[in-house]
Amino acid sequence: MFQLCMTFSLCLIVSFLWAQKLTLTAEPGATINIRNNNQVKGCKVCTGSGNTQRCSIESMNSFNGSTVSVELECSRPQDVFSIEIVRRINCTTKSCSGHIIQTDSNSIDVLRFNRTFTWNLTAAAPKAFQIDFTKTGLKQISPSEKCPDRHTYTLQAFQSTGNVAVGKYCRSGTISSALILKSGSFSVDVPAEQKLQNDKFDVTVGEKIKSLARISLTLPKGTSSSELLSPDYPESFPDDDIMEWYFQVPDKHRVDVQFLNLTQPDCVKKEVAVEYHQKGRVTSVLGLNDTQPLQNQGDFLLTLRNCEMERAPADSPGLTFTLKVSASSPASTVSCKVDLSKTEGLSLNISTLTPTPDCVMKINSVKKDNITVTSSADLSFEDCLPENMEVTATQLIDCSSGKCPDPVSLLVPLLPFCLPAPLSRVTWILRPGRHGTVKLISPTGPLKQSLPGQLCDDSVTIDVAEENGTTIGTFCRDGAIQTVRIHTNVSVTLWSSMNAKTPRSAVLNASFENEITERYIFTVFPKRDTPELVATPAWPAGMKASSTVSWIVSVPPKMEAQLIFTKLSQPKCSNGHTDIRVQRMGSPEEDYSRREDEMAKSELTVSESFYLNMSNCSPERGNFSVITKISLQKSKDLLLINILSVVAALLVIFVMVLVVVCVVIRKKKKKKLNHEVSVYNPNGINFLPGYNGPPKTHEDDDAHVYTSIDDTLVYTHLLKKGADIGIYGETYQPFTGHTDSQKPLLSSQKGPPLPNRSPSQVQTLMDQSEDEQSSNLGPRLEPEGGN
Repeated sequence: MFQLCMTFSLCLIVSFLWAQKLTLTAEPGATINIRNNNQVKGCKVCTGSGNTQRCSIESMNSFNGSTVSVELECSRPQDVFSIEIVRRINCTTKSCSGHIIQTDSNSIDVLRFNRTFTWNLTAAAPKAFQIDFTKTGLKQISPSEKCPDRHTYTLQAFQSTGNVAVGKYCRSGTISSALILKSGSFSVDVPAEQKLQNDKFDVTVGEKIKSLARISLTLPKGTSSSELLSPDYPESFPDDDIMEWYFQVPDKHRVDVQFLNLTQPDCVKKEVAVEYHQKGRVTSVLGLNDTQPLQNQGDFLLTLRNCEMERAPADSPGLTFTLKVSASSPASTVSCKVDLSKTEGLSLNISTLTPTPDCVMKINSVKKDNITVTSSADLSFEDCLPENMEVTATQLIDCSSGKCPDPVSLLVPLLPFCLPAPLSRVTWILRPGRHGTVKLISPTGPLKQSLPGQLCDDSVTIDVAEENGTTIGTFCRDGAIQTVRIHTNVSVTLWSSMNAKTPRSAVLNASFENEITERYIFTVFPKRDTPELVATPAWPAGMKASSTVSWIVSVPPKMEAQLIFTKLSQPKCSNGHTDIRVQRMGSPEEDYSRREDEMAKSELTVSESFYLNMSNCSPERGNFSVITKISLQKSKDLLLINILSVVAALLVIFVMVLVVVCVVIRKKKKKKLNHEVSVYNPNGINFLPGYNGPPKTHEDDDAHVYTSIDDTLVYTHLLKKGADIGIYGETYQPFTGHTDSQKPLLSSQKGPPLPNRSPSQVQTLMDQSEDEQSSNLGPRLEPEGGN
């Protein structure tokens, strides 16, 4: 058997006004669907381009490993479209082709959309497929409810008459497995900005069943209660169909079954009946209005059979109900001793969420509807269901007298396990004293404010408020807010879901400082790759009248911050004005300042660390609230410097290459000239040595003509002789050129190779040449140019 993972990729290609272009890639065997959930007018999804473009306002599919470019024509496609990823798991009579493995994409663009991960499953008749939830457990909820961890599971059965919604579920419950006949689906819905939790549910071949589905529950030891809903709730139970629930009951426990919120159908054939099956016992068959028998003999199967209903009247209710199953042991009283005396200012409160006569709570043997413990006490709880109990803690830290540790670690108190429910909420009241300030810092890293587009997906959140209840904001981990300063009494509340692991380390560290000028000050260190959203206190309700808030934003060197003001709401002021100001640290001038009666800019770029200050007026109506998006980007000045540096470097390289080329060319020319030596001929024609005869004259061939010749090479022997006899002196001026009428000074024609001569022959030839030149000169003392 091998495993299949639900994975896909979604890449943002380009984004522009009213449209976004996406590239979808479906892995083999997977299908990706884009759906227009609300059928918003003007919004559509298109594939292709030009004449081949195909658009739809409903949905678009990408099948089996194909890659499709999709264009979403909408101003905010994430608010209109959702993405569904579908895979298939097929089961034979012996095994299934894979398991349900939850994995999500790492792309930030994917998280901007609501996503549904669906597995379609089929089984070979007559058997069913089984999904195992033992590791996490599931709890059924009504279709209108939401899960604490924002992961909602849906189970469906596919029948020839149509699809049946078996139920909607959350994690952490008593449901341990599900059997579906023939075919069905299992899906998990995840909202935008929520990362899918990695998880795995095993899929196996189940036993043969005759109902549309069988849900198995494992009841815990002690007192417990579970509620189940009829299939297709709040619509009617399918006509003439069967549903089963199997209950695994701990030893020595009794189970009470009730049908609540019951609506019965008009039956044409048969009757609605409920059956109780237990090993070794006769099956009990009852009506839904009958008193259901107490089950105290271990595990049992409850089967519900619907009749063939009369559905002609439009207002026929059909069959709907809530099935409540309560389990308890004969000795269900729990005793618990609590001692809070070692923690100063700590109190514990225990109450029921819904009053019930079965639950009896006592403190020091005195019956109470609500219990508050401030020091030490003996508690007892009889038939109190954990899901109906709430346990909260409050600690007062009063530093008005100046006697308190600084800093103070806000720690979750250690409580005994015998309490009827886990601790769901802890509140710390911090009183710095008159003119004092409370400073909060997270020891586990910077905080982020929970806002649209930046929601906290953590199971643990922190509410910060003034002691009088004025909200400041909700925060969680992995943000950019380093410190929070509040100039008043503060309330810090830690919330955790029922299945969350309560942190044992300090939630926050609190210290007490002197008075500050603003009511709230936040210190923010934005991350380079992640925009940070911050909002005015009490967003979206609006800031407290005449209050002020500042954000001290640190911008790294060679970076600049881009500010975008979104969701800005301005009041009509009865006294004073609202104000938004931006000022760089150390700068005497403000970079930006706007009141409520002035047109505000939506974007601003600041090149250094800065202060962002906001103040509220006394509103006559409306409220002052705004969300600011802070993003870091490379400084434009630095970018210009980089560009100029690159250009300068390229220019230097070009000049160096040009110089090298010129030097090489010059050397080649010089080398070529060094081999071309002319010999002076007193007869009036210059030719190269080695020729058998004189070269062609200028009239015969002018292809090799020299523009100049060094006179010293031609007349060296004359100058030497003239100097010896005293004719030529230092005033000799060399010949500077020739005209077209003059004979060529040098022939570049190459002759045949020189004949081999002995050194004595060479010397004889040289002497002869000197004698001939000397006899032909005559009495002329000045040389004629050109000869």
